[in-house]
Amino acid sequence: MNFISNKLIWTREPKKYNISDEKIEIITEPHTDLWQRTYYHFQNDTAPVLQTETDEKFFSFVVKTEFESKHRFDQCGVALYLDSQNWLKASIEYENEKMQHLGSVVTNEGYSDWATTEIAADIKSMWYRLSRREDDFCVENSVDGKIFKQMRICHLNKATDKISFGIYACSPEESSFKATFSHMEILPCQWKAHDGQQPD
Repeated sequence: MNFISNKLIWTREPKKYNISDEKIEIITEPHTDLWQRTYYHFQNDTAPVLQTETDEKFFSFVVKTEFESKHRFDQCGVALYLDSQNWLKASIEYENEKMQHLGSVVTNEGYSDWATTEIAADIKSMWYRLSRREDDFCVENSVDGKIFKQMRICHLNKATDKISFGIYACSPEESSFKATFSHMEILPCQWKAHDGQQPD
């Protein structure tokens, strides 16, 4: 199923964007971000998020991102935004001319965490796959859209029924860039059930 063919809902609609049958382009605005409390102590809930809703408990969402980020903290990727206190995001966050952070943030009940790995600054494209198994989630990334590598398994306390998921882009500092999202598909869950130790 093509993500763009679904009913899409903005949380904080940006001033500049374009949606076609093949892709979505977002021009970020300065001082837009998603973060809650932990370490930095600030609460930023200003990034535009474009999502669809589902009550399906088992699915995967795939998207390719291309980005012209050039300023510290510029970022774009996949998101699952329930409300300002409960969400997850995965993206590449630009740092400097040498490196960026490929990572994810999970926010439960108003506190964010951040798990990252350093990658080269000249990488300007990345695929993501977000999979749901009830209220647990797996985020993966891929450089070619074929071989996906696990970034994170996590739990969202409030993801018990209907959820929203999709894409986001933002520029926390004095910056603006174009983020392009394409090849967006909703698939049967690609995150297979665990076949080892049985649940308690």
